[in-house]
Amino acid sequence: MGIELPPAISSALAQLPFLSSIGMLATSSVLKFYNGLKLVSHLPGLRTPFSPYSFLGFTAPVTWWNPGLKFLWEGRKDHYLYKYFGSENFSITPWISGAPLIVSSNLDVLRQTAFGSFRSDFEKPEEMSRALLFWVTISLVLTGRSGGDIAVSGWGDKDTIDIEVVQKLTHKFTLLIISTCGFGLDFDWAEPPAPPDGRMTVQQAFKIVVDRNMAVTFMPRWVHKLVPTTYFREVDEAINEMSRFMKAQVTSRKAAVRSGNGDIDAFTLMVKANEEEGSKYKLNESELIGNVFVLLFAGHETTAVTLAAAMIYLALNPEIEKEVLQNIIEVVGWNGKPTFEDYGKLDKVLAVFLEVLIGCYPSGHLMFRKATKDTTLKLPRPGTMMVIDMVGLQYNPRYFEDPESFKPSRWCGVSKDSDAFTAFSIGPRECIGRKFATVEAVALLALLLRDFKIEPLLLNGETLDAWKTRVLDASASDHFGGE
Repeated sequence: MGIELPPAISSALAQLPFLSSIGMLATSSVLKFYNGLKLVSHLPGLRTPFSPYSFLGFTAPVTWWNPGLKFLWEGRKDHYLYKYFGSENFSITPWISGAPLIVSSNLDVLRQTAFGSFRSDFEKPEEMSRALLFWVTISLVLTGRSGGDIAVSGWGDKDTIDIEVVQKLTHKFTLLIISTCGFGLDFDWAEPPAPPDGRMTVQQAFKIVVDRNMAVTFMPRWVHKLVPTTYFREVDEAINEMSRFMKAQVTSRKAAVRSGNGDIDAFTLMVKANEEEGSKYKLNESELIGNVFVLLFAGHETTAVTLAAAMIYLALNPEIEKEVLQNIIEVVGWNGKPTFEDYGKLDKVLAVFLEVLIGCYPSGHLMFRKATKDTTLKLPRPGTMMVIDMVGLQYNPRYFEDPESFKPSRWCGVSKDSDAFTAFSIGPRECIGRKFATVEAVALLALLLRDFKIEPLLLNGETLDAWKTRVLDASASDHFGGE
């Protein structure tokens, strides 16, 4: 015969599992927070429930207890966070989700963690990959100059071209250049007709993979099937189409390499090098395709975004645009085409590209390193995540005078080996595509600036100030980490 408990006691017992779970979560959070403070050596900083670089921190509503990525971006760019904490280093210590971090805008810390004598004490975390900047729609007017001869399909003989989304133009330019010059892929400016079987074209697939990189990179494929929307269906179709295309390319290039008839481009050279490797270091087909795609993606995305941003700043600074145009005319003339030999003479064109890429909005704006043991930095303990803040570094007045101003002239005469060129990383781990990117950018900017005057395109009756505020509102998808 059972004992009937009073309702109050029964209700309390029913809540025990819930209360127990709450207690375990609270205990776990306290321990995580305490251990996190030890990892960052109690360095002053932000104390939040989620790391902004964790899934929960990225997706949770932005509020006082979850400041979000935009707050961090702006706080680093204007050095507010560094001023608030009184240091060039601050910490982020979450108590529920994410790893504790030390964020630094100090060049000496960058040198030691990335390529100095202590770089073996740090490793690149596998969970972090390249960070990207995402820009709002950039609208510009291109007015043809007399004597200009640059031709783009669809523009015809128009004197004035309104471009509502400049990124589409620069992405198409850079994708064509890297795909043909770097990888020997037969991409054309005009959109090819759809295959008779209804599949996506390679260009369409590549665009979807790039535009929806979060769904491609971060979400497992099985998540796409749980949410059977057109968005995820197109992502899966694009991934499958790119996979088919890349596998076919690898197969044909292997055959060409073995027959001694391979083209000299980056793709073929990677296949050739892989074929010559011993079995211990040889990449399988999937790994080889992954490396090629990363190069293809990184090789055009950064340059395209920076070129679009450069056009914004030139539209806002007509006097600088005139100076750069004079440099172009002196070197190339009104009817000539820039050659590789002209690259070193177009120093003011290069300076504009570098000012945007390095000084204004570095696209690879975070560098993550994890300490593997105690080092003479005295900041990290083993397991501590170091984040080198490229934005904060470039806006650090200790290294750059008047960092808020657009001053391309600061890069004229600076040695290519200078530590100031942090956008391509520095030291032995410098980006191998640096020269390709800068030559490509200088050639394209030289032609565009010579043949067109760049002006703001005001949409829906907006003022120039409103346009400036809109187009300069870059946001960072820091969730994917950094270099």
